[in-house]
Amino acid sequence: MLARHQDPIVAIATAPGRGAVGIVRVSGKAIAPLVQLLCGKALKPREASYLPFKAADGQAIDQGLALYFPAPHSYTGEDVLELQAHGGPVVLQLLLARCLEAAQTLAANGQTTLPGLRLAEPGEFTERAFLNDKIDLAQAEAIADLIDASTEAAARSASRSLTGAFSQEIHRLRDALIHLRMLVEATLDFPEEEIDFLQKADAYGQLDQLRSTLQGVMQRTRQGALLREGIKVVIAGQPNAGKSSLLNALAGAELAIVTPIAGTTRDKVAQTIQIEGVPLHVIDTAGLRESDDEVERIGIARAWEEIASADAVLFLHDLTRMQEDDYRAADAQIATTLRGQLPSSVPVMQVWNKADAFSATSARQMSAEASKIVAIHAPADTAGDEPLILSAKTGDGLNALRRQLLAMAGWQAAAEGTYIARARHVQALQQVQEHLDSAHEQLHVDSPALDLLAEELRLAQQSLNAITGEFTSDDLLGVIFSSFCIGK
Repeated sequence: MLARHQDPIVAIATAPGRGAVGIVRVSGKAIAPLVQLLCGKALKPREASYLPFKAADGQAIDQGLALYFPAPHSYTGEDVLELQAHGGPVVLQLLLARCLEAAQTLAANGQTTLPGLRLAEPGEFTERAFLNDKIDLAQAEAIADLIDASTEAAARSASRSLTGAFSQEIHRLRDALIHLRMLVEATLDFPEEEIDFLQKADAYGQLDQLRSTLQGVMQRTRQGALLREGIKVVIAGQPNAGKSSLLNALAGAELAIVTPIAGTTRDKVAQTIQIEGVPLHVIDTAGLRESDDEVERIGIARAWEEIASADAVLFLHDLTRMQEDDYRAADAQIATTLRGQLPSSVPVMQVWNKADAFSATSARQMSAEASKIVAIHAPADTAGDEPLILSAKTGDGLNALRRQLLAMAGWQAAAEGTYIARARHVQALQQVQEHLDSAHEQLHVDSPALDLLAEELRLAQQSLNAITGEFTSDDLLGVIFSSFCIGK
């Protein structure tokens, strides 16, 4: 534990701005003298006391509730004092200053040997809860995810992670892994026993069961990461294909300017939408073409930058121009550039817009007519794909697009047991899978090298431990907790 973790800390624990109630929180070891000085009396543990909060000169700053939680029965595992006052910014700043001043007074009078009270850093209260074994690292991250949740599904999943659902799955995997490691390493330590370890200990069965269980955990973790992170979807295509209209239709609001003039969109327009609780960060970009306009060229360059960093691309085609040779040639050039710039793992969805422009008397006839045009003039690399034909103007086909976006993201209908997860959790589990795959290969050679098998199992356990924090570098902790708000 670093030296700074020994300092008592204080911060305003409620959001900036005015509110009905504001909270100033203090945490540290043996802060009872500070509680006595601030409140004018000793407080009963975990019992709210209504009293005046006084300045050093005895004048009342405010009246409110004071709660004292002696260690270890507190959020941080240390002594915690919470002063609940009226939620005005000036009042809370005065209370904060009074806490710091009172600590200095105690130190000057020699009434405490504690280091000086200081302002808390972002996430430091939760960091102390982790360091004092009140929560593990996955639960600590879930607290921030619950605060930041942008959908109901994400909030519910973060709450499940906070209660330990994700951590319990990781612990079950770790316990099974430790049991297998124990058997392997015992065989290494006592070779003279001539135990036929591979058969009697059912090492094959245990490892296969581990790998099978891991697959289920990885699937749920990917779903949890989708709920938290969402995916970045970029709408690309030639000018006037209807990209801005499609963004507006998906968002249900007039976010982007729509005109018949080519090159109207000069810069990206972004909006986060929700589909079945999954956040999709949709970005409308400038039409892709050659241009002599300096501003438009900058917009097009930015469009390619967004495409390069996308999780998925919607390549939008204009059905009304699909029979024009120049238009098809330009689409083909864009498709070639997309294939060259995007990794093979990034999907490109082909979408044909402006189905409403056809004169068919029924939606079915209109779709059939549009499908014929697609079948004849679609890019070669989409042959055989089910054409996604829609009208951003009328909304026809948008539900099909939403379903395909979810499928493209890898989303499956969320079960009640889904928990929130982060990209680092997915990466750690992928490392576990790699080590277990290597262990499986070692186990299935004619003369298994048990020392190498034991090492792969050890590395797999180390990757699991990084998720819950049993094995975590201080650098990683700094990154994680620095994203928290101050006071949490």
